[in-house]
Amino acid sequence: MAGALSPASFIPWIDGHAARLGLSHSVARASQERIEIDLSGPEELLDMMEVGCSLGPADVWVESIERHPLP
Repeated sequence: MAGALSPASFIPWIDGHAARLGLSHSVARASQERIEIDLSGPEELLDMMEVGCSLGPADVWVESIERHPLP
């Protein structure tokens, strides 16, 4: 994800949302401009996570999301 991100609030939000969806996840990198997370789970739930992240918490502005399959 890229945008105006606040890792201090967004990473706990990501952790909670992924847990509610039952997705396995880990944060690979995090900065104010970019957060990279590795997610695994059913495609439909990954889609739901993407939509959730694009809406995110109020202090975060997600400009783009890129999805790549994990090796």
